[in-house]
Amino acid sequence: MESKTKNTSGSLCPAMASADILGDKWTLLLLRELFLGTTRFGGFQKAIPRMSPSILSKRLKALEAAEIIIRKSAPTGQAADYKLTRSGRELGPIVEAMAVWGMRWRKRSIAAQDCDVGGFMWDFHRTLNTQALPDGETAILVQISDRTDLNSWWVIANGSSVDLCPTDPGHDVDVYLTATFANLVALWLGDMTMREAVEAKTVFLDGPRNLVNSAQDWMAQSPLVGVKPAT
Repeated sequence: MESKTKNTSGSLCPAMASADILGDKWTLLLLRELFLGTTRFGGFQKAIPRMSPSILSKRLKALEAAEIIIRKSAPTGQAADYKLTRSGRELGPIVEAMAVWGMRWRKRSIAAQDCDVGGFMWDFHRTLNTQALPDGETAILVQISDRTDLNSWWVIANGSSVDLCPTDPGHDVDVYLTATFANLVALWLGDMTMREAVEAKTVFLDGPRNLVNSAQDWMAQSPLVGVKPAT
């Protein structure tokens, strides 16, 4: 299949040809979202809040031109879906390998970087282990103690479905989880266990005993938490 994307590297190296398409942080973040199941423009905006609508539109068009994704029209009034092609699906192991390498060799800079709260909480809510929660609805209020804005997030779990709300949805809160943003990120990355964080008073939990005692089991964690940093 002939590529529609022009090679601007001046090199015949296939790796350089790939880098012309993939060598961009927004493109990699967009591909990551596609592999995680996001298919609509609004979903990409929630998951990557620092990505402006114009940049998002340009990257989607570039991936479509490179035949990595296809745009499927929707009925009137509904957003179009973006789906991976066969070529796009083959990028899955590549993006995953880059993530594993980053956790192994760049974890210190990952934890220290200026992370977007909205993007982090989007990852947090979809990595919650709902199987460790009681049947029915569980409302978790995450309070980020060192922020003056976007400092309260309601995570509503019901079965395998999890919703994220930056404003009070009116549900009774079952458990309160309070921490600074850095400590919340450290917990999600697996730099400390919930028990260690609670004992060190870097994370505070308040709620029924069964939810507090099982927090280590239901707490959201990065899918790459098992990758150990290189020494």
